[in-house]
Amino acid sequence: MPTELKDRIQSDVKDAMRAKAKERLGTLRLVTAAIKQKEVDERLEMDDDQVLQVLTKMVKQRQDSITQYTDAGRDDLAAREQAELAIIGEYMPAALSEEELEELVSKALAETRAKSIKDMGKVMGVLRPAVQGRADMGAVSAQVKQALGNL
Repeated sequence: MPTELKDRIQSDVKDAMRAKAKERLGTLRLVTAAIKQKEVDERLEMDDDQVLQVLTKMVKQRQDSITQYTDAGRDDLAAREQAELAIIGEYMPAALSEEELEELVSKALAETRAKSIKDMGKVMGVLRPAVQGRADMGAVSAQVKQALGNL
């Protein structure tokens, strides 16, 4: 069963073809290829959450590449990655504010009854679905560690 997010991406591919937007079309084809590859590898039809995981991974890859290209003085390649990142970002949910993230962390700590850093995995397991694609997991992890350290 196709998902809303996948349908939107497919529709945007067709629109980019009609508009002859080469860069946008190229990036959207990369996205659809990554989704199809995962579906073929795992023999499943992806839902919106799984598509979001693929997009999150692609965003992280672009961010890492931008950092590496900028450090190496390859601003031309960094600009191309930045353009791809902007296009992929259109399909990501709105980012969480600091307050929203703190609230989610507090709820997860209460829900799991976390007492120490040993409970980090349980807390992250509860948080992951709520913050997937909406916050950097490294930052979420750091915030959970800090909260657990203050208990």
